[in-house]
Amino acid sequence: MKTANLLLLLFALLIPPALVAQEQQKPGNNPNAALWPAHDPVMIKQDSLYYLFTTGGTIASSTDMKNWTRGPRVFDRVPDWITTDMIPGLRGSGYWAPDISYVNGTYYLYYSYSAFGKNTSVIGVATNKTLHFGEEGYKWVDHGPVVQSVPNRDFWNAIDANLVMDGEQGWLSFGSFWGGIKMVKLSPDLLSVAKPEVWYTIARRPRSFELDTADPGDGPVEAPFIYKHGDYFYLFISIDYCCRGLKSTYKVMAGRSMKVEGPYLDKEGKSLANGGGTLVAQGNEFWAAVGHSAHYDFDGKSYMIMHGYDKLDNGRSKLIIREMKWDAEGWPYIDL
Repeated sequence: MKTANLLLLLFALLIPPALVAQEQQKPGNNPNAALWPAHDPVMIKQDSLYYLFTTGGTIASSTDMKNWTRGPRVFDRVPDWITTDMIPGLRGSGYWAPDISYVNGTYYLYYSYSAFGKNTSVIGVATNKTLHFGEEGYKWVDHGPVVQSVPNRDFWNAIDANLVMDGEQGWLSFGSFWGGIKMVKLSPDLLSVAKPEVWYTIARRPRSFELDTADPGDGPVEAPFIYKHGDYFYLFISIDYCCRGLKSTYKVMAGRSMKVEGPYLDKEGKSLANGGGTLVAQGNEFWAAVGHSAHYDFDGKSYMIMHGYDKLDNGRSKLIIREMKWDAEGWPYIDL
């Protein structure tokens, strides 16, 4: 190893992890990139701190949504109730596509484990009383599975969960490819499916009929997020293809409904359950593609959070945070 490289390595090892994390965010060639690596980001605010959860199981915190400090993982290993018999081909310990919410004094974290390209998938839920690392009472309590999908039994995929509250009633939307985005009514404790079961299909894309039902298919739709603004519930979905770096084609579409159950209609009046959707965000000169969005109100402003594939950094997945604005007809848009 050259002397200069060795000195750089030793210097990096001596820098505290928080400073390394902040250094990674300094703007590079892409003026619109936060340069914080992230996939499937969701966010929440407790007191003066913003907390970011992403695929892989890590948490990061920030006071300004710009400078992030990496914290502990939620799980050190895959929960014991998830086995390779349940999910053949399971790799790594990190969960997929988390969702974080605060309801009645408790933080609810929904998460997924799956095999890539298969609907051998499960959504679990864990709870905590605080998100402040090291604070008394900080402890993730895992409550096990909420919904599970099984190939050749279920024509849907149990990943990409999102909790929405309609008053005191909780609903869980989720899904990727197959028969589209599903929504199921939850029990009062938000830890299981309500009885009797109530299900809806709220978004889907055209799929070739002749494909095997164990195949994800050619109707790419996933990552639902339902957000209440004014009189409407807005359903955001990601269509087309993620996870291909510079070849990704992800984009975010939306529809809205006066009722949480839908139907969700786009600007032209077409149902998202019939392939509709109004475009909210897509790739540009800086991003090959953007998607898997989450939507929040912080300090009197609406925000859209997602990941994008950075064209000027070999298609690496980065965190994107933008203020979400509204046109005269009440449809959301951003300046990407």
